[in-house]
Amino acid sequence: MTAVTNPHVPAAPATDPSFTPPSLGKRFGALIIDWLLCVLVSNFFADPIRDSWAPVLVLVLVYGFFLGLFAQTPGMYITKIRCVNWHDGGRIGVLRGLIRGLLLALVVPALIMDEHRRGLHDRFANAVIVDAPRG
Repeated sequence: MTAVTNPHVPAAPATDPSFTPPSLGKRFGALIIDWLLCVLVSNFFADPIRDSWAPVLVLVLVYGFFLGLFAQTPGMYITKIRCVNWHDGGRIGVLRGLIRGLLLALVVPALIMDEHRRGLHDRFANAVIVDAPRG
């Protein structure tokens, strides 16, 4: 008996030799969109100019919620990328989304990347950014 694979489900990035990460431009574009949204949202409960912690807190919470449940933040949706589990291609979950967001807020972990453009925040959360499936 042979194993049946679903051609509509992409292979896990860790086991796909043809995996190519999305451009840094898409990732940075998504981050800028998310940051602007977080600054706007933080206006409801703080002054983001005076209270610089407010947009950062919103960013961490947005990453935890959206990556954990939908594998995409609003910025990632617009730039057509997703954040998935490195080993199985599924969602990373809320806790790992929060951890990834917290490390991203520290900036430096995001700058140290491997050959798959996985920053330290991605590796610690066992995640990877991939192009979103079409259609």
